[in-house]
Amino acid sequence: MNSISFEIILLVSLLIYAAEARHLVKESEETGNKWAVLVAGSVSWQNYRHQADVCHAYQILKKGGLKDENIIVFMYDDIAFAEENSRPGIIINKPYGPDVYYGVPKDYTGEQATADNLLAIILGNRSALTGGSGKVIESGQNDTIFIYYADHGAPGFVSMPSGNYLYATDLINTLKKKYEAKAYKSMVFYLEACESGSMFDGLLPNNWNIYAITSTNPDESGYAFYCDIEEYGTCLGDVFSISWMEDSDKNDMSQETLQQQYEVVKRRTGFDTPLDLRSHVMQYGDISLGNQLLYTYIGTNPPNTNRTFTNRKLSVAKKIRAVNQRDAKLVFLRCKLENVHEGFQQKIEAERQLNNEIYHRQYMDSTINLIATSLFGQKNKSHLLEYVRPAGQPLVDDWDCLKLFVKIYEEKCGTLTTYGKKYTRAMANMCNVGINEEQMIMASTEACSNEFSTSKIHGVHE
Repeated sequence: MNSISFEIILLVSLLIYAAEARHLVKESEETGNKWAVLVAGSVSWQNYRHQADVCHAYQILKKGGLKDENIIVFMYDDIAFAEENSRPGIIINKPYGPDVYYGVPKDYTGEQATADNLLAIILGNRSALTGGSGKVIESGQNDTIFIYYADHGAPGFVSMPSGNYLYATDLINTLKKKYEAKAYKSMVFYLEACESGSMFDGLLPNNWNIYAITSTNPDESGYAFYCDIEEYGTCLGDVFSISWMEDSDKNDMSQETLQQQYEVVKRRTGFDTPLDLRSHVMQYGDISLGNQLLYTYIGTNPPNTNRTFTNRKLSVAKKIRAVNQRDAKLVFLRCKLENVHEGFQQKIEAERQLNNEIYHRQYMDSTINLIATSLFGQKNKSHLLEYVRPAGQPLVDDWDCLKLFVKIYEEKCGTLTTYGKKYTRAMANMCNVGINEEQMIMASTEACSNEFSTSKIHGVHE
């Protein structure tokens, strides 16, 4: 072979190498990074399930290949070492299940787990953070984002462990800013909460490359699950959450699409449960993203590689009771009272806590009814309390009005408990028909200053 031929071969080889290198770089840029935010919005042992859900989600993402630096976790972190935990340092998400707490990043815990921090993290705005690990979503235009939230909700907002509620309008405005900044390629949002559909219905457009699934439609409760384990005395998971996570545990996520998982979760949550324990799993935003593979957002599960997806039935075990999220605390306290076998004082305290919860529920029923009667009269109040806007319309036209009315109620009547949060729909309806601030103050003051002592209900945080 002469020197000219060798030089030609060498030149061709270098050109091929350079082309392949450019292809690999381009492919890497197009693939981008996977980011995830996991949020448990509650506190205390009675809400064990939310932190358990989020810890389980972390294990799925970690096994799927996501790096800790790209997974951001919000949780109060008061469950693993709670005095009620007979297995200190261990959290499970199903009966006799594996520990899901091990290795979970403690990014934003306790008083750092706020709505303001969450919104700052989504935007990648480190300067707006208060405490915590400092991790934010530093995503680019080729990156994907997965957000999962589990906790109590209400028409128009979801709770956070500390600080203010996360209102739908603030979440949507944050997502809009993220979209306008071209700071992601596509995003998936899984939301577990009562009335969770109200966070997106009529609010999330279909052209932001965001696909959202909620555990319920805008006007129904969600359900806690794995609630009959005596050792724990509390529910270990939520129906919607365990449905998508147990499906992810069993399937090859490089073969299953978001739409296929939606169908599995929809059936398990809405059809494979008793009639009185069902909710309607909903889709919002860019539904076409449902054709994408789960792997795109949450990685894959190596042991399940090459396992063919089958749209199988994941039935709910009849012996393991599901509980309405609004009633979970009541069930927890009744179970606590029943399981106190020794100690007169402990029995008295457990009974006091149960009676307090029953009182709180009666109190909120009464005060909201009095406010509605004051504003609309006995004849028309039922319509105000029960009216639900048609699908595709947001809960309220003036979100500042809703925020104000919630604030007024809580100042005059006490903090909204998990049970009482359902009444924010009535407050939204008040805004929609033109009730003003002065009228709401007068009605709330009158309803909450006479028959009931607000001292028993102020400061409740669930």
